[in-house]
Amino acid sequence: MSANDDGETGAASDSTAISPYTLQREDADDARHAFWADTVADRIEDQNPEEPIVVKGGISPSGVPHLGNVNEIMRGYFVAEVLRDRGHDVRQVFTADDRDPLRKLPRTLCDLDGNLVDLGEVDAGALGRNLGAPYTDIPDPFGCCDSYGDHFATIIQDSADAVDVPIDMVSNTALYESGEFEDVTRFVLERQDRAREVLSQYQDKVDADYVPFNPICEECGKITETVTSVDLDAGEAATVDYRCTDMDAGDQTIDGCGHEGTATLREGKLPWRFEWPAQWQLLGVDFEPFGKDHAEGSWPSGQDVARNVLEIEPPVPMVYEWFTLEGRPFSSSEGNVILVSDVLELLEPEVLRYFFAKDPSKARDFSIERLDQLVDEFDRLEAIYFDEVEAGEDEEAFAERVYPFVVEEPRAERIRLPYTFAAVLGMTDDPDLREEIARREGHIPADAPEWAVEGALERVEQARNWARRTGNEFDYELKRTEIPAHEFDAATEAALEELADFIEEGHEPDEIQGEIYETAKRHDVDVGDFFGAGYRLFFDEDQGPKLGPFLAKVDREFVVGRLRRER
Repeated sequence: MSANDDGETGAASDSTAISPYTLQREDADDARHAFWADTVADRIEDQNPEEPIVVKGGISPSGVPHLGNVNEIMRGYFVAEVLRDRGHDVRQVFTADDRDPLRKLPRTLCDLDGNLVDLGEVDAGALGRNLGAPYTDIPDPFGCCDSYGDHFATIIQDSADAVDVPIDMVSNTALYESGEFEDVTRFVLERQDRAREVLSQYQDKVDADYVPFNPICEECGKITETVTSVDLDAGEAATVDYRCTDMDAGDQTIDGCGHEGTATLREGKLPWRFEWPAQWQLLGVDFEPFGKDHAEGSWPSGQDVARNVLEIEPPVPMVYEWFTLEGRPFSSSEGNVILVSDVLELLEPEVLRYFFAKDPSKARDFSIERLDQLVDEFDRLEAIYFDEVEAGEDEEAFAERVYPFVVEEPRAERIRLPYTFAAVLGMTDDPDLREEIARREGHIPADAPEWAVEGALERVEQARNWARRTGNEFDYELKRTEIPAHEFDAATEAALEELADFIEEGHEPDEIQGEIYETAKRHDVDVGDFFGAGYRLFFDEDQGPKLGPFLAKVDREFVVGRLRRER
């Protein structure tokens, strides 16, 4: 969800308010669930909602829709799935708050393929001229969508589709232009005094002249906050008179053009503090998750406006913790972002869904460098579900409940190659060799169905992409077709020959690693130089992965022949 407001004074207390910390503050008599989404579903059912039950999220499409923005979609998804599992009809909506004004120029944008570009690579001048205008009135800087807002809303929709989450994307602009916002907007304006009284508890800028409506200037196209009069007596064609004044946008001011005009209720928007509760009413929202930054300011004002201005009950809330990327906050301007499309080049969608299935009340880090650990966690969850490994009672209960929501079709015959092993296989382009090694290492059973084998080997490309992206110890290419150019002294050649004999006999990875050290010592060859000789022969590099385990995984005949410089 988004916010575009300033001058907060803090939250007013309300003893009847619904706590947004629905997980952190469970009552003593609450049922204890293995899955947090069941706890939330209980509280939604306690409200006896009409069906379809509406689960909502939202975003202001102001810049790169990165993985962090998917948090809200996924939290809502799991609650929606639990409710569906209980037999309810559920609709998950996600609003694009695209009538919000562009308040500053983003440093980074992205095209529909997920490629990040600097502002200088698009028509920055066109964006600069449209500061203060609604996102949907600004031309798409890439020229592929109807507007700036539509471009980034499309990426959010694509992200949800990529992880198989069925959301209904709703455009605020479309709701205003169609007149669907008109009744609730009129209702707020009819209660201007009450609206001012409520909002003044949260914002210093609310004074006696404040009107809760922001027209769009017919002259310059910018949103203005200065309404000079309101006419609600003209039947359905209620209007407001306005003057286009300057808009504060953080540390800068967006100049108004000074035009004085008249706008209908379709030609503007409610301020966000009223617009959010108005969405609850208009869409019939029963549950909405949001980040912890909204819990102490926006949520208290939202439920206050809902009850005391709109005269409705707010939805069941839930606060989720933000997660970081490589230990730092997501930041488009600093380049610390990753898109869903990028992540899905590195792992399966079900692994990413598993990441979001974890307790949302705990802070977490999404680390590309340590992605193998996340994949290993998912593989263990899957193995627990199919009773393939022993686990504690809590782990078993969590796996039993969560796994069916994470994987579209649970199948015991599936095969998961260990992620780092898949990265080792990714050092060769030969698909037959990849499968041969995986079978020889016991990761693919002889009777495995073809679909399971294909699925297992798909992880090889993902792990290879991970190695390339991070430049880690698996980011090497096995030179299989020809021997790289090399020049060794006699002692090194003799040591390589002896190592070949040892490997030909058949030994475990750790034994081979130890023998590399011992062989070098016996031949009075510097250990580092001897490892370097191995890396040169197999990768045409001076360094590489842990050599012993790698040589143990590659087909023995090839390894022996290469050490003897025969193939």
